[in-house]
Amino acid sequence: MSQQRNNRRHFLQMGLQGVAMFAAGGLLRFQQAQAAGLDVGAFYSLSNLGPLLEPDANGLMLPEGFKSRVVARSGEAPAGLPGYTWHSAPDGGATFPADDGGWVYVSNSEMRSFTGGVGAIRFDAQGEVMDAYQILKNTSINCAGGPTPWGTWLSCEEFASGQVYECDPMGVEPSVLRPALGTFRHEAVAVDSENQCLYLTEDLRDGAFYRFRPANPLPDLSSGQLEIASVVDRDGKSFIDWLAVPDPLAKTEATRLQVPSYTVFRGGEGIGIYEGRVYFTTKHDNRVWIYHTSTQQLEVLYDVETSDNPILSGVDNVVITATGDILIAEDGGDMQIVVLTDEGSVAPLLQVIGHDKSEITGPAFDPSYQRLYFSSQRGSSGKSSGGITYEVSRSDVV
Repeated sequence: MSQQRNNRRHFLQMGLQGVAMFAAGGLLRFQQAQAAGLDVGAFYSLSNLGPLLEPDANGLMLPEGFKSRVVARSGEAPAGLPGYTWHSAPDGGATFPADDGGWVYVSNSEMRSFTGGVGAIRFDAQGEVMDAYQILKNTSINCAGGPTPWGTWLSCEEFASGQVYECDPMGVEPSVLRPALGTFRHEAVAVDSENQCLYLTEDLRDGAFYRFRPANPLPDLSSGQLEIASVVDRDGKSFIDWLAVPDPLAKTEATRLQVPSYTVFRGGEGIGIYEGRVYFTTKHDNRVWIYHTSTQQLEVLYDVETSDNPILSGVDNVVITATGDILIAEDGGDMQIVVLTDEGSVAPLLQVIGHDKSEITGPAFDPSYQRLYFSSQRGSSGKSSGGITYEVSRSDVV
């Protein structure tokens, strides 16, 4: 076990440069991946997807030339390795690369009553499972979250007194509570390194959209100012004014209610950032939003009520390709992951069959964009103990 911990510590130290590459802008990621000798693969760009074929042996409908495998099941040890049993209700996830070509996939557990947390699977350079372990425990309803450019995972609790925990994907360093990020029903978070701030969503029908500005330069999240979005109209366009939340710890009043002029976002879900554009979803109106960090303008990219091709519903987790295509996982809907472009076009990337009481969670690419990981949170049984975590890749990926 001590050798495993040493290996994880070395992986963390050597992998931070790779993490920064993965979390930075898409074109920069691609260029650095090429310079590092990585084979940037199938999911670098998704502009030419074909139709979905009949379900494969794992119940996934995929375009021609793609394949799937199951990498973990709730209640079972990944790859049969001794140690960690994969958690129930897998939710938000991300990957963290290493200089040896391997990576770690982390996954939240959306279980209640302090039985949630975060699990991790370590893959080698060939994509084989080497290890599995827990990096956060004794927390509740860990829904989504987000990776940081400095190589940690921010796990978000989705209940009224929910917090954000900063976690070491290697499981070496203990997790750290980050109360400055606010007490509310957290969903997801994205780090804006260029502007030295974080953006956070809140999963409530009358929820808010937040920004956190740290008191000290990133990666220090120990203190700072939590702000809430107030949308205003200027010349027929929408812009966000950021207003300070007086008591981010919400000791006497909910964060959103402390600022009467805040704007309601109806059930904030997934969030991602790409080259100065913050994309986030709201599930109760099935919208995908774009916030432009340079101008503070806010736009609706997709609305199921007005779209020419309204195939995307139950909008949830978000992940973005290296060229800026947005992948949206469905909570219910048709159990699809749908590709959305900046022009508003939509197309299904995959569909899970027979999991009508589940939702798709935790989509994340490996560092070279050859593999996509995600979970069906409750599987075909519709129970939290039935979660299944998948990998999708090109058929020629060994």
